[in-house]
Amino acid sequence: MRICVTLATIAGFAVCAPLAAAGNSIPLKEDRETNEPKWQFSLSTYTYLAQHARDYTNPSFTADRDWLHLEARYNYEDLQTGSVWLGYNWTIGDTLKLQVTPMLGGVFGKITGIAPGYTITVDYKTLEFSAQGEYFFDVGTSSGNFFYSWFELSDSPVEWFRIGLAIDRTQASGSTSEGQLGPLIGFKYQDTSLTTYWLGPGSDEAKFVFAVTVNF
Repeated sequence: MRICVTLATIAGFAVCAPLAAAGNSIPLKEDRETNEPKWQFSLSTYTYLAQHARDYTNPSFTADRDWLHLEARYNYEDLQTGSVWLGYNWTIGDTLKLQVTPMLGGVFGKITGIAPGYTITVDYKTLEFSAQGEYFFDVGTSSGNFFYSWFELSDSPVEWFRIGLAIDRTQASGSTSEGQLGPLIGFKYQDTSLTTYWLGPGSDEAKFVFAVTVNF
């Protein structure tokens, strides 16, 4: 009788042990959730102080989850004008990293229309190149069509500091220039970046731009 009980105990352990091991190999709910894409948000404000034009602030908000890109802007295409955007994030590379986001936006307010656009970022070691552009199609008149663009090339010798050049082409403040080139200097603390631009130094349309960006 004791032999039968002992054999039954051993057999039960032999069957239950693999089942317990298999049960432990199933990913926990928390583990599965950590592998899912998370939302990433960014809030920026660009304050323009122009020499012979109206001063204004251009806020923007972005939300990204995996390939999905959502964005809202105000005072970008024109003053008292907003725009909303839908885009697709695409990233490739490691040492040389390329990020491209083609977008389509709707513009409404002082001017109204649609705008295909893009953002491009290229990172290589301490160097970064970024470009943002859109072609605005005015639904009222073709004379209102305009190509907006912003380019930056900067170097970060240390993680919290960068210096470089920027080019801005906009008509939001009534500027008639084809583009304004100027230096930039930026500082970063944790998820907050502060950058100052001096666009068109020495020209009649020179302006300072103070940018604050918070990522969360």
